[in-house]
Amino acid sequence: MSFAVGTLVRARGREWVVLPESEGDLLVLRPLGGTDEEVAGVLTSIEDVEPATFALPDPERVGDFVSARLLRDALRLGFRSSAGPFRSFGRIAVDPRPYQLVPLLMALRMDPVRLLIADDVGIGKTVEAGLIARELLDRGLAKRMAVLCPPHLAEQWQNELASKFHLDAELVLASTASRLERGLPRDLTIFDVNPWVIVSTDFIKAERRRHEFQRTCPELVIVDEAHTCAFDPATRSARHQRHELIKGLTSDESRHLILVTATPHSGNEGAFRSLLELLDPKLGALPEDLSGPENQRHRRELARYLVQRQRGDIKHFLGDTPFPDREEGEADYRLSPEYRKLFDRVVDYARETVRDPAGGAHRQRVRWWSALALLRSMASSPAAAAATLRERSKTADTDSVDRADEIGRREILDEGDTEEDEVSDVTPGGDFSENGDAKGPRKRLLGFAREADKLCGDKDAKLIKAVALIKGLLKDGYSPIVFCRYIPTADYLAAELRKRLAKTVTVEAVTGRLPAPEREARVDALGESEPRVLVATDCLSEGINLQDHFDAVLHYDLSWNPTRHEQRAGRVDRFGQSRDFVRVLTYYGTDNRIDGIVLDVLLRKHEAIRKRLGVSVPVPANSQSVVEAILEGLLLRREEQAGLEQLVLSEEMFQPERHGLHDDWEQAAERERRSRSIFAQESIKVEEVAAELDEARAAVGGGADLADFVRSALKVHRAVVSGTDPVRIDLKDVPRALKDLLGESGSLTATFEPAGNADMYLQRTHPFVEGLASYVIDSALDPVGDGVARRCGAIRTKAVTSRTTLLLCRLRMHLITVREGTEHALLAEDAALMAFEGSPESPNWLDPNAAEALLDTKPDANVPAGQATEFVRKVIDAYDRWATALDAHAKSRAEELLDAHKRVRAATRSTGVRYTVEPQLPPDILGIYVFLPA
Repeated sequence: MSFAVGTLVRARGREWVVLPESEGDLLVLRPLGGTDEEVAGVLTSIEDVEPATFALPDPERVGDFVSARLLRDALRLGFRSSAGPFRSFGRIAVDPRPYQLVPLLMALRMDPVRLLIADDVGIGKTVEAGLIARELLDRGLAKRMAVLCPPHLAEQWQNELASKFHLDAELVLASTASRLERGLPRDLTIFDVNPWVIVSTDFIKAERRRHEFQRTCPELVIVDEAHTCAFDPATRSARHQRHELIKGLTSDESRHLILVTATPHSGNEGAFRSLLELLDPKLGALPEDLSGPENQRHRRELARYLVQRQRGDIKHFLGDTPFPDREEGEADYRLSPEYRKLFDRVVDYARETVRDPAGGAHRQRVRWWSALALLRSMASSPAAAAATLRERSKTADTDSVDRADEIGRREILDEGDTEEDEVSDVTPGGDFSENGDAKGPRKRLLGFAREADKLCGDKDAKLIKAVALIKGLLKDGYSPIVFCRYIPTADYLAAELRKRLAKTVTVEAVTGRLPAPEREARVDALGESEPRVLVATDCLSEGINLQDHFDAVLHYDLSWNPTRHEQRAGRVDRFGQSRDFVRVLTYYGTDNRIDGIVLDVLLRKHEAIRKRLGVSVPVPANSQSVVEAILEGLLLRREEQAGLEQLVLSEEMFQPERHGLHDDWEQAAERERRSRSIFAQESIKVEEVAAELDEARAAVGGGADLADFVRSALKVHRAVVSGTDPVRIDLKDVPRALKDLLGESGSLTATFEPAGNADMYLQRTHPFVEGLASYVIDSALDPVGDGVARRCGAIRTKAVTSRTTLLLCRLRMHLITVREGTEHALLAEDAALMAFEGSPESPNWLDPNAAEALLDTKPDANVPAGQATEFVRKVIDAYDRWATALDAHAKSRAEELLDAHKRVRAATRSTGVRYTVEPQLPPDILGIYVFLPA
């Protein structure tokens, strides 16, 4: 005998629901009232399977108001498999903004999904990618998922997926791989046994791991910071292995690929094209300039794969915007006389060594990078200067000009294209002597270092002025982040601030010396203090969201990469910031011409373009070479000038380089402006599916108070619950089956507020709540068990003036999607509350809002058990008189759901897709509750 999807069967002594994965004589079944973890397969050829009907409540097993309320709330809170067009909304713990649905709507019209999400910093790309992933998983279009990201972002992805999407992903990093592989059978890999993983891109790209990963890679892949996987063969780059990794994954034409980056175009057109080719090879052949009516078809083609919006687009889209405004300013300082004197001597030394031709071109480049390290560290702090003066330069151990340049750029410039994708905050070395020669340069450097040590504190004018600026921010009510370039500067500044600020101010430093999990833990701990100051290096400039605890940024050290400045500000200037205004302050030295070059050539131009376009445009690819040329000119020209004065550039000296860079930048900005106007995706009208979004929210929401349900349900199952928020829970004496569903067995703390401090934050969609609700339902449905929830009962209340009956129903729907001739079936469920007044033999049906309101009714008097049984029995005896209305409601609901699917299909401009929604009749009647006038 064959069974349709969604029908009820009896096997192994219990009732089950038939799932779409069933095929032939193999039935894939889920227990009635059970969870997806309890799904089982049954072979009809060797086991007896019979059709089953859902039994009506037993009127002899009536409950009081509390036990009846438990079942009602459990159904609402445990309900997950929506029959609506968005399958995932019953399983997410985030309330998406309407604009965040646009990438999801784009994905729903693709097969497979190949999408580049390139929204601006702070808009919520992680949520957008997570929504798509959760939807694909819940539709059965993917079973396994991998997120590829830089290693320092892996923990954040794990937390985001767990807290917002209830996907407990395993971390696959250099530090975890051995443990995960231990004990695996020889024919299985990490990716075979872990359905959801977060993988370090740089760990898995290695030749010996890449091919194995490509062979066993999940069918759904998200690539974060996708711009680091772009590769232009014409330029020098460390990205080739990453690009080959992702390119290899795309060879499986059925694999879903979601690329995520705020900077898809780094200024290198070839690299950008390589990124587009990962989505579809033919995109690499599109014209570079897509403007004009002749390129309309090309724009339309690329717009299928790319969504790229700035905050102005969101503001236009919403009318209102959740983003803060940014107050920006500059502040300057002058070196103290003592610091100026040392700086002059170091500059003389740097100029002398750079001009020395000894050792040929290679040794001259080593000296060049060592000199530049000295100047940059001197501009940062006396602590960083002393560290660099004592440290040996890594370029000193190289054997070629190219290798010296590669290491020098990675250590001293802020290119951000290192193997780790995280700019090192360790101070570079300034000692270039060969074989550790203690004579000559090293002796002079150590003398400079001792002098730098003496300049810490009161003789450091940069520090003194910064303390005043930070005091001003604190006085205005801000909680600032102070960004430094090097670890010694951050540690030094934090120590000085602790001494110089009020004792009530908590100051912490977070640098790359800390592992990524400890960085986030230290930031969260600091967030509990008020007032507070965070001193950080660029290890926090991307990835970690800091808007909950901080609202101002001070650039203590200028970055030589304008994008890094924008990333720093983006830690607080983003979605979720509670302040209407955030403050960003750029701090520089007026007699430190290194700051002057960076400010004039890079940062001010970058900011002018950002203000004009409303979005950050990456500096063109040749920016670092321009800066190098200018700095080299500073040290090699103007011999007649001495000390710092040689760093005062005349206009004619660097105007050609600056103008060339700025012209390229303006062209890039114009391309970006045209691109943004093309790919803002205003053609997708989210308001067309707003009703489905609201309905999905209501399906997992209305009527049930989460905190009351959790406390009540746990207490009646012998848990010890104390406190308000957080609550302390001891599960030692609860039934073993409940412990298994909760995934917990001991003591824990839980909070119902996002900012609460507890072991877990419980939302309506949390697996702990799902397991608790499932247990309440399952035990209530067990005909021989002794579940505390009851499927029927009666109360007296002043809320009704005549006898009113509330029916708690579950609708089972067979949802069929046909795409290009291929049929895909899903089982979906919907909850329904129906109520009628008067006699069950001639019911007067109430509107849905009135039925919903009965959920909040409080009893004013008890009804004896015998009387309650009789009232419920009368309803059951008249089943044939009122059941036809339930069938009609189920059919009507199926039509409504079909219309909703069609509206979403129209909003996404999907073609070649058909939907069918078939209700399984009769609906399941989980509860019958009679309300009598008090």
